[in-house]
Amino acid sequence: MSEFFLVFRKKQKPGLLRPLNEKLYLKHWQDWLLSLAAQDVLARPVQKLDIGGKLLFADEVVLDLSGMQEPIEGFIIIHADGYEHAIRIASECPILSLGGSVEIRLGS
Repeated sequence: MSEFFLVFRKKQKPGLLRPLNEKLYLKHWQDWLLSLAAQDVLARPVQKLDIGGKLLFADEVVLDLSGMQEPIEGFIIIHADGYEHAIRIASECPILSLGGSVEIRLGS
């Protein structure tokens, strides 16, 4: 198995979801992440970027998003058997329901 970064980008402007829809959307995220954890697909806990837009592990930069023109909504790191498996996992991501996208990158 390899590690893959799933990078999430949202195209919808903040505040466009109605409160009820926003709660359902957040629940969809929670359920999806819990499902990935139950399947032992999450390689690491949900990660945050440093202030410069870089993901660090053990003082080594493993993902640099600082030069990207489109801001990211977030990302996770998963275990997958290959790109096809990573695509299947990413295809269930809630961000897609808002017209967003998931970029799949092979980890180190």
